[in-house]
Amino acid sequence: MSKTLVDIDDDMLALAQRQLGTKTKRDTITRALTVAAAISSDDRARALRWLQGNAENFLDFEVLEERERSGL
Repeated sequence: MSKTLVDIDDDMLALAQRQLGTKTKRDTITRALTVAAAISSDDRARALRWLQGNAENFLDFEVLEERERSGL
């Protein structure tokens, strides 16, 4: 097991906790990873197509471009 420091959106974490029925950050992340690992390749392909069509609603492309330019 490894330790990783990440920034997590509090609203998204709360939503995930409600959806997954978890109470702690650790349990929520573990459950989410378990669910993600269990998803079939067809489901992943469908989710990727959805994300590609909706990415502008979730990703800040200006931040991503700046990070890419700065080598982060």
